[in-house]
Amino acid sequence: MTLLDSFLVRAALAGVGVVFAAAPLGCFVVWRRMAFFGDATAHAAILGVALALATNLPVFAGVLLVALAMALFINWRNDQQSVDTALGVAAHSALAAGLVAISFIDGVRLDVEAFLFGDILAVGRIDLAVIWLGALMVVGLLAWRWQALLTATLNDDLAAAAGIDPKREQLVLTLALALVVAVAIKVVGALLISAMLIIPAAAARPLAKTPERMSLLATAIGAVSVIGGLGSAWFLDTPAGPSIVCFATIIFFGASALRR
Repeated sequence: MTLLDSFLVRAALAGVGVVFAAAPLGCFVVWRRMAFFGDATAHAAILGVALALATNLPVFAGVLLVALAMALFINWRNDQQSVDTALGVAAHSALAAGLVAISFIDGVRLDVEAFLFGDILAVGRIDLAVIWLGALMVVGLLAWRWQALLTATLNDDLAAAAGIDPKREQLVLTLALALVVAVAIKVVGALLISAMLIIPAAAARPLAKTPERMSLLATAIGAVSVIGGLGSAWFLDTPAGPSIVCFATIIFFGASALRR
């Protein structure tokens, strides 16, 4: 018997893998006030699930394709529309279309709730490999573009003066976010992905004095939330995904109180 034979160990490794990518990316989501963008991309994941089932693609591939399409749509939206309007239309349309499309697929029995709220306890070895590969790709991308992303986040004019294209850096973030959504849907589900992006970063923000420290602290908070949430789910017999988010929320309020 190996360590990975335990479903709790696999769940913990999967959750930490998601946090490894989501926490530093979530810092940029918080800094740029892109929380609604995360929701829109996550909601589109359900349409990706329907696409995967209809075409016999792996769920990860279907979700990634639709999440990328959503990211590109938002990034190159019509400037005559406000950001909130474009995100609202895209998010709810994609979620509704996905749920309707799944109902038309014959011969498929699907637990939609698992994709909405996650099923971290059912993560297998292949899922683990996909999650960690995707997480390493996101972290590598962020490390490569870190300084440029920070400069573009601080000020578009400052970034342009430094020879950095703000729209290109925005695209980098949106593509990274699409990859995180594809990786995380198995673990926390479409409706809770944005929570794992935002809450650890928001909890770390009042306690960190530099962007790098905030990123590291957010990752640590996310990892503690995963372990604590899984422990709570085990002892209290509660849903694992929502328990992880609730644990992160408790840390957020504790960090806010400590800062004050």
